[in-house]
Amino acid sequence: MKVILLEDVKSLGKKGDVVNASDGYARNMLLPRKLAIPATEGNMKDLEAKRRGEAKHAAEVLEEARKLKEEIEKHSVDVTIKVGSNGRTFGSVSAKEIADAAKKQIGIDIDKKKLLLASPLKELGTAEVELKLHPQVTASLKVNVKEG
Repeated sequence: MKVILLEDVKSLGKKGDVVNASDGYARNMLLPRKLAIPATEGNMKDLEAKRRGEAKHAAEVLEEARKLKEEIEKHSVDVTIKVGSNGRTFGSVSAKEIADAAKKQIGIDIDKKKLLLASPLKELGTAEVELKLHPQVTASLKVNVKEG
């Protein structure tokens, strides 16, 4: 029996796949537990429409991420850090501080988890910080660390 999986089934396939399952397994396991629906003509059309909608939404999200990348790369963010008399810094600049500064200075709300910092910034000057906006889009934000 051909069925459309509504959820991932370990030995059969992923959500949205059209698979052949034995009649008994489909009738007694998949259909009653709402793990699958029969692959009728109407259900197949609904599945295709749903896939087209998801593809369109994914393209829109990707385009928004690219626009946000362009907007972010136009600006730079200034962050202050305490510095001792000998030029040594006290503490460091974390991803949270960079995200807060970006929201205040350029009006873009950045999730601190999307900032790719290998280690907190501990030196004065300009640093490039990578932002993972989308699996296919990575932006670069200039962060100016100043004495404050």
